[in-house]
Amino acid sequence: NVAFIGMYQTMTTTAAITVQRKDFPSNSFYVVVVVKTEDEACGGPLRFYPLLPDELLDAGNRSKTLDVIVSPAINSEVYVMGMLFCLGIFLSFYLLTFLVACVENKRMNRKREGLLNPDASPAETASLLGKAPVSPYEYGSFADNGSTLSSEAVTDSLASADGNYGYMDRSLESVARSRQESLSSVEEDDYDTLADIDSDKNIVRTKKFLCVSDLARKDKRILSKKYQIYFWNIATIAVFYALPVIQLVITYQTVVNVTGNQDICYYNFLCAHPLGALSSFNNILSNLGYVMLGLLFLLIVLQRDILHNRALERNESTALECGIPKHFGLYYAMGTALMMEGLLSACYHVCPNYTNFQFDTSFMYMIAGLCMLKLYQKRHPDINASAYSAYACLAAVIFFSVLGVVFGKGNTAFWIVFSVIHILATMLLSTQLYYMGRWRLDSGILRRILYVIYTDCIRQCSGPMYIDRMVLLVMGNIVNWSLASYGLIKRPNDFASYLLAIAICNLLLYFAFYIIMKLRSGERIQCLALVCILFTAVVWGFALFFFFQGLSTWQKTPAESREHNRECILLSFFDDHDIWHFLSSIAMFGSFLVLLTMDDDLDTVQRDKIYVF
Repeated sequence: NVAFIGMYQTMTTTAAITVQRKDFPSNSFYVVVVVKTEDEACGGPLRFYPLLPDELLDAGNRSKTLDVIVSPAINSEVYVMGMLFCLGIFLSFYLLTFLVACVENKRMNRKREGLLNPDASPAETASLLGKAPVSPYEYGSFADNGSTLSSEAVTDSLASADGNYGYMDRSLESVARSRQESLSSVEEDDYDTLADIDSDKNIVRTKKFLCVSDLARKDKRILSKKYQIYFWNIATIAVFYALPVIQLVITYQTVVNVTGNQDICYYNFLCAHPLGALSSFNNILSNLGYVMLGLLFLLIVLQRDILHNRALERNESTALECGIPKHFGLYYAMGTALMMEGLLSACYHVCPNYTNFQFDTSFMYMIAGLCMLKLYQKRHPDINASAYSAYACLAAVIFFSVLGVVFGKGNTAFWIVFSVIHILATMLLSTQLYYMGRWRLDSGILRRILYVIYTDCIRQCSGPMYIDRMVLLVMGNIVNWSLASYGLIKRPNDFASYLLAIAICNLLLYFAFYIIMKLRSGERIQCLALVCILFTAVVWGFALFFFFQGLSTWQKTPAESREHNRECILLSFFDDHDIWHFLSSIAMFGSFLVLLTMDDDLDTVQRDKIYVF
């Protein structure tokens, strides 16, 4: 038995132990190899031995031929080069951002001078202002399908009768608040109540064509304060979530160092370079990109926020009446989430194992959810979800992630319950998006569903009123039902990654829908946004290649995981997973820039000419 002193681990075909001089003051050490009496510890079956008293059992010829190779570890110069390389890559993005900002600032100054030039021709002025979208189309659809007895109208009439909304007799002027009234004060009482939101929905649904101006009636200062709650909430969540995680992984690392048991943490032992008490410093250092690029994104958003506020103070018409309404609270939350992803990924790599993996994915769920909310907010600024309800939903996702870690392995009952909840949540969200929130979940829901089926499917066959939204939601339901079926049938051991795949698939689907609808409505994508999209797509492709290399896996035994270990491939310091960290942080930063810049072409377009989809 060698599990009393020094370091020890199990192995099958290959293994590696990094020996530090500080652990052996005598500058010498023993290498002891013991063949186990059973293969169970290395992933093999446990043999059956009959219980025979006073009789020795022959375990068979258990011998193994192996080579022990002792090679020098890397020196301090390699550590320094690795740190400088990591810093240099991400500091170059700061420099590149500074150069792009200077060029963009010059371009905007020229444009402003052109607009103020009285000698400019009408054609030049029109080209500076940009083109409006080609032609209006029906809200959520490109053509009137001619249906007069659609399920949407029936649902709205039933909801109106049940809820006593009575919005048809309310004029637009009676509920629109003037700019002077909204600017009078910005207190807590000024936040919109549920009744205010419902009244706004009632207004816009009386219109045949819905534009962003119809959903951007509330005062900007009130909405900005509302969306800033996203940032402060996620900052609070980050502090209270990160502190116990850091304490836990430090405890794990301490146990590894004290006991010498290297089967606790699933490192890539062939490229695990220790530093101080940390067993794999390179895997922690490579997460620096998330923090630095998250901070850079926050600085970019802050700069845009300052410029927009200055434009508002000058009462510029383009800032007041043109473009997608500028609300930066969700952007600040996204940048903070990216920084926290770097911190928690570093915590996971202090001692990667099955129970710690949930820390690596928690803020990935946050990022996916915040990106979807931001896409929705762009065209629905007044009726977006509140920070409290959004984070409550994300908390439920993380709660299921913890349940999956504890109960998900091979538990059929858990997967049945989760799949049912997944499908029900997909259906409820689809209904919420399709009807723009104008429906209610109450005791009369079954009666209204039956009535809709009767009017639209039995009495007459009518198509959906909002064709484009229907196409998106049908595709979304197909994807989510397929994922739910896969989870129920296969029951994957890595529940956290499965849950993350659901979030990413829905985000990509919504992003593709947004881009397609943007182009179909006559809008265009500017050069900077197009470069960001292409660059991000290429980087994501390379990042995923390195991610799927699989240098270790806690879905197997520690001995089996070591069979996947590989040597370092970059500067004799970083392995494939470190390159995944580099590239994925750059790709996520690029994805955020896409969301930030994709609607810059609308900055000079009146909001009553920007369509909602």
